[in-house]
Amino acid sequence: MSWGDLFKHELKAIFSNFSLVFTVFGGVVFYSFLYPLPYINELPREQRVAVVNLDHSQMSRELIRMANATPQVHITEHLGSINAAKVALEDRQVDGILVIPKHFYRDVMMGTSPTLAYAGNAALFLVYGTVVEGLNSAGSDLAVQAKINRMMLTGDGAVEATQHATAMKLNMRPVFNVTMGYINYVVPAVFVLILHQTLLIGVGMMGAAENEARAAGKTGYWAQYPIWMVMTVRAVLFTLIYLPLVMYYFGFTYVYYGVNRLASIDDLIMMIIPFLLAVIMLGMILGQLLPRCELVTLVVLLSSLPLVFSAGFIWPPSAIPTAINYFAQLAPSTAAINGFLGLNQLGASFTQEIDRWGQLWLQFIGFAGISYWLMRRARK
Repeated sequence: MSWGDLFKHELKAIFSNFSLVFTVFGGVVFYSFLYPLPYINELPREQRVAVVNLDHSQMSRELIRMANATPQVHITEHLGSINAAKVALEDRQVDGILVIPKHFYRDVMMGTSPTLAYAGNAALFLVYGTVVEGLNSAGSDLAVQAKINRMMLTGDGAVEATQHATAMKLNMRPVFNVTMGYINYVVPAVFVLILHQTLLIGVGMMGAAENEARAAGKTGYWAQYPIWMVMTVRAVLFTLIYLPLVMYYFGFTYVYYGVNRLASIDDLIMMIIPFLLAVIMLGMILGQLLPRCELVTLVVLLSSLPLVFSAGFIWPPSAIPTAINYFAQLAPSTAAINGFLGLNQLGASFTQEIDRWGQLWLQFIGFAGISYWLMRRARK
């Protein structure tokens, strides 16, 4: 009945469960490389575009050269009709289409506004946005150049025409997502969710394994110790196991992928401890409610996408229904994701994130009370 014996029993139960070990250690390391892999280049570049030039003027050819010079677009096809371009797009031979209308040069020189047509596969949103961005950039640059030429023809000097060609000058400087890419935008939040889900599965499997043994008429060490002792030892062990995994994510992986790291170690630890404890207690509840280990993995995996999209970093909370916002606050991942993003990516002080820190502690206390009641009920 000693603490030392209980620690030994818990360690043996954890590391003799292959599914648990594979999920906790293999899952964390595996996803640290698998998830960011498709986005390692941050943004799509050099997308294949087909051009339908119905004008065949020097200015239309200049527009094509300018589009091909952008980092987003690579002109791979020069086609004679819009129908041929549609076929190429549908067959995935190209990612986008640029159509230069007839009389393009004439309309520009007369000061009217010709319409350039862009098209792409909007199902691939990043690709579609990249194609439109590159073609729009080339068209805007050509429009400015044409305006400067017309102003010079009316007597303005080159310098004056350049200064008055646009009403304002835009100087964009990204503050937090310095690369303006996908990795800095979503990977830090998803990594927190991965820690949340794998820990939830690991702790839940422990409780579900006890339920399986109880249903088979077996009695384990967990029935010979006071409930509060089992809960304490389990919480301490899983916290000690996950602290190195958290440091691996917030340390090595952030450096490897070039993710912002603005928080101090003290602030991170202050947020990490209640996060891990709250998830562990929620995992104990899940383990008591589910009769078999495989159901734990199924339930947690099914909850992953709803938790991602309701956390408030992909869609702002103002764009999410109020009921879903309130429901999402029950998951430790919601407070933790926003807390870690604020500290580590946005440079907030710990005082500014104190509400989320308090929310995690309240969840720990509430989930601990519920899990204690469920364990006590199971022993009756």
